[in-house]
Order: sequence, then C-alpha cells, then structure tokens
Amino acid sequence: MKIAIEGCMHGDLDNVYATLLHLQQVERTKIDLLICCGDFQAVRNEKDLESLSVPPKYRSMNSFWKYYSGEKVAPFPTIFIGGNHEASNYLWELYYGGWAAPHIYFLGFAGVVKFGSVRIGGLSGIYKSNHYHLGHFERPPYNDRDIKSVYHVREYDVHKLMQIEEPVDIFVSHDWPVGITDHGNWKRLVRDKPYFKEEIQDRTLGSKPAAELLEKLKPPYWFSAHLHCKFAALVQHGDEGTFLYFFLFFL
Repeated sequence: MKIAIEGCMHGDLDNVYATLLHLQQVERTKIDLLICCGDFQAVRNEKDLESLSVPPKYRSMNSFWKYYSGEKVAPFPTIFIGGNHEASNYLWELYYGGWAAPHIYFLGFAGVVKFGSVRIGGLSGIYKSNHYHLGHFERPPYNDRDIKSVYHVREYDVHKLMQIEEPVDIFVSHDWPVGITDHGNWKRLVRDKPYFKEEIQDRTLGSKPAAELLEKLKPPYWFSAHLHCKFAALVQHGDEGTFLYFFLFFL
C-alpha cells in the first residue's frame, strides 16, 4: 500500500491532488491513500470562513468547496485531522468523525479507523494547558475568545485514545509530541528555526498529551505538522526490547 502524507493542507486541495497525480505518472506508481496532518480547512462556503481562526486578510475559500459540492471528486481516499486553522463550525458537526466530502474523511477530534489492513489513529487540535482539563464549552457562532480555543486539545479526547488496546499502525497529530526533538538532529533544526531553541530547552515545544500517547500506543509511524519544517526522529522504546519506531514530522 502506498500512502502519501501531507502536512498542513490550508485548503489547497487542487494543488496537492495535482502534485500527487503527477507523482504517480513520474514514479509509475499508484497512491492508495492521502493522510493530512491538520490545517485542512474544510471551508464549504463564506459563512464557514467566519469560524476560521486566521486574520481576515488570510481568509480564503480555496478549493475544498469544489469537492464538497461535487464539482470535483478527490482522486484518492483522503483522511485528515484538525489543526488550529480550521472551519471549526463544520468540524464540530463531525466531532466523532465522518465524511467531510465524498472520499474525504475527518477522523474527528480523536479517533481510529481501519483502511485496508492499516489502523490509523489521530488527535485533532493543538495543546494549551489552560484549556486542557476543560470540556468542549465552545458553540458556534464563536466569539473572539472561543474561536481561538475551540481547537485546543482536551483531556477527555486524549483519555479516549489512551483506552486503545489493539495496535495502531499510524498515528497523526497536528503538533509534535513534546521532547521528540531529543530523538533527532535538533541542532540542525534550530539552525533553520533558531527561535525553537528556547522552547526546546524549556520543554514547551510540542504537546504533552501527544507525548503520553506516543509512550502508550507506540505506533510504528507518527506524523505531525504545524511547525512548517521537516524533522525526522527515531524513538527506541527500551522496555519493548530491540524494536525501533520511526517518527517523521513533515511540513
């Protein structure tokens, strides 16, 4: 099975799909599935833009609406999680997961699906400690405060994922597990992103709940986005013998 991984989609489905179709031709291969690690921006109409937590000048319809309306059809099955720049009113309608458009599936705020023989888990949103222990109190139409908190990860959703007993082959989160920089070339990372250095030293770069899920679930592959840079990490879980687990963090 060939699986393509996209970092932050930002609603630009047309270009992403066109790139993958071109890759299929060049590589003479077939892509079976596309996974997006957040900031998918499933904007159906201009009303959805009001729940998109970005400055007004950056609010754009982009191309998801074409796939929602049926004008176009996704050329590959697509699975995505939510990030911190989403049409939050629409994703709230699909809290437990569901079809956002034909061939395009939202994993929900926390969920697991099976595609063929591959089990895929995901956690939407980003971590903010001041909202983590609260419930999902936000309701559309969002005010200026709630539009910035609706996508914050909640303990309730993480707790559901912590109950998983069957192995998960791929896990997807929007922000990185905190401490993952210990397992890759962090010096090269801070050369490219020098403002990450203080956060790495303070252990604030990334998500504590994601790190807990990493330790509990131990998936062979973990993909994240959010920070708009590439970083590869190799984690060895010592209590599990000599098995090696690979975690790749994409743009």
